[in-house]
This record gives sequence, C-alpha cells and structure tokens, in this order.
Amino acid sequence: MRPGQGNRKRAGPDQTMHPESGNRRPGSHWSLPWLLLIGCVLLLPSGIQAHEARPVFVQLTEIQPNRFTAHWKVPFTIPEYALPELALPEICTSIGERIRVTYPDAWILNRDFACSEPLSGREIRLVYPLVNPSVSSIFRIRLYNGEVHSGVAEPGRDRWRLPMAESLSGVAGQYLNLGVRHIFAGVDHLLFIACLMIIAGTGRRILITITGFTIAHSLTLALSTLGLMRLPVPPTEAAIALSIVYLAHEIARGDRVSWTWRYPFWISGAFGLLHGFGFAAVLQSIGLPQTELPAALLFFNLGVELGQILFLLPMALLFIALRRCARMLPSSLFTGIPSPAIVSAYLIGPVAAFWLMERIAGFFTV
Repeated sequence: MRPGQGNRKRAGPDQTMHPESGNRRPGSHWSLPWLLLIGCVLLLPSGIQAHEARPVFVQLTEIQPNRFTAHWKVPFTIPEYALPELALPEICTSIGERIRVTYPDAWILNRDFACSEPLSGREIRLVYPLVNPSVSSIFRIRLYNGEVHSGVAEPGRDRWRLPMAESLSGVAGQYLNLGVRHIFAGVDHLLFIACLMIIAGTGRRILITITGFTIAHSLTLALSTLGLMRLPVPPTEAAIALSIVYLAHEIARGDRVSWTWRYPFWISGAFGLLHGFGFAAVLQSIGLPQTELPAALLFFNLGVELGQILFLLPMALLFIALRRCARMLPSSLFTGIPSPAIVSAYLIGPVAAFWLMERIAGFFTV
C-alpha cells in the first residue's frame, strides 16, 4: 500500500471523487456554486426586462405668461445616450440649449420654452432617442396664476395632457349647478325649509324666515370653507336631523305663542348655522378650485338659494290653491280632520327621528 492510501476512503456510487482523481463518477451531485451560477444565468433575461422603480420627474413652471422653465430628472440607470427630450406642443419653441447636470443618482436636464398660447388642455411628452425604457413619469406644472396640476404616466407611456384652465365663467356655471343639485338631493334640508314655511304661515313671514336661514348658513358655509371654523361632520349631520325633529314637534304641538312660532326668523337663523356646516362639508367633498375660490363659494351658495326658491315656489302656489279650495267648501266637511300642517308634522317627524338615530349610530361604527 502506498503512503497515504490508508487514510483515503473509497468513494461510494453517489459521492464525488477527490479532485486529485480529475474526474467524477456518473450520477454525482453538482456543487452549490454551479447551481447558483446556472440560476443567475436563467434569471438574467428577466432581470434585464425588469422596470426601473424610480420614475422620471418633470417639473414645468410658468415664470411669465406663456413662458416656461422646465426641469426633468432622469434616474442614473438610464444611460446618457438614452436620455429623453421634453417636447411641448407645436405652439412652443425652445429657448437656448439644453443644460444637463450630473448628480450621483440622476441626470438633471433644464430648458426654457416660449409658447404663443396657454398650454391648458394640451399634451406634453418625453421623447426617447431609442426606445421607451418602461419607466413611470411624473409630470407637475405650476402656472403663473398659481394653479398647480400633476399627473402620472404609467410605464410605457410618455405623455400627459394638462387639464383645462380655470375661468370665472366656468367655475360660476359649474358651482351654481352643483348648488342647485345639492339642495334637491339633500332631502333633510328641504324638509327643514318646508317646516319653516309651515310655521311662518304668511308670505311676508316666510320671506323673513328664509332670509334668516340664508344669512346664517351663508356665514358658516364661508367660514368653514375658508378654514376659519370647523365642526366634525357626523355630529353636524345628526344636529341637522335633530333640528327637523324639533320643528316637526313644534308644528304638532301647535302652540302659536311659543318662541318658535312668534320668532321664526331667529329659529331659522340658529339652525341655519348648523346647516351651513353641512353645506360646507358637501362643498369640500366635491372639491374647490385653486384660483377661483371666492367665485366657487359665491355661486355654490347662489345655487343653494336658487334650489330653495325652486322648491318653495311650487309649494307656496299649492298651499294658496288648497286654501282657496277649502274656502269654497263647507266647513262641516273638515270637522274632525287634522290640518295639513299636523299631517305634515307626523310624516316628517318620524323620518327625521330615524335619520337622527341612524346618524348617532354612525358615531360608533368604524
């Protein structure tokens, strides 16, 4: 036996021979490094096709009317020869040369543009010299009037369309329509107005009472919308339902010497403050323009008033017609029959009480 042979074990059928032998037995296991190398080779194509996580960021600022300065930040994983160019609509021309600044993790490119018309409603895009590398693009524009708009183009897309510019006439028409639509969709507000009209009774008192309601809700609507005063929405909505329950109760009692019947102006004003916070919550959920905020507030309020008039006018005409018809009929026909006001109170009251319980229960829901 040669020296050293006694310390060497014979390899089994599934064991790898010692490297000195220079070969392996058939069926022997591959080593872990080989497996890792093969796995990397198999996964390499999918790694090449993976999307770059960092997006291209485009910032466009209007420094003068129709004069823009542009900055776009490109991740460093996009090579220099593949850097995109920012393209504005044909109404714009570039000013000067493109300036490029190199940072450790990104390219920063800068260029100025002059346009003959506003960019509102038009497209801006990134033009890649080769192919789109399937990265997301974030676009942000700050207009000279203070408007700020932003948008995201998904991987594979390289363009974004700017929204239309806000205008006084456009905001006025939009929010006037929203105010009218809201008052007709808000059944609780309509029932509150109906109860006020029943309590007020005559045309002059109805006008005074509704005026008190208008002044009050306009005040809190403005204060809440401008961020000067806020109330939580759920308690406000519950308090609005409670105000309807209260008026229905007063109508059912019929005590015409009570404070509510004698001074409906003050009652409508006090509860109108609560309803104004409700209007403000709706307006804030709809969204407010960035530059025409006073116009949006004014015309939304005017829309609410117009909706109230459109609701009150048919009711007043119906009320007058019913009274005239009742005068033409013998009074004995109405003996033992509750008045329309009492019937209305017993219809409105339970509905408002249900809203009140439902909204209070909402305090405890997640």
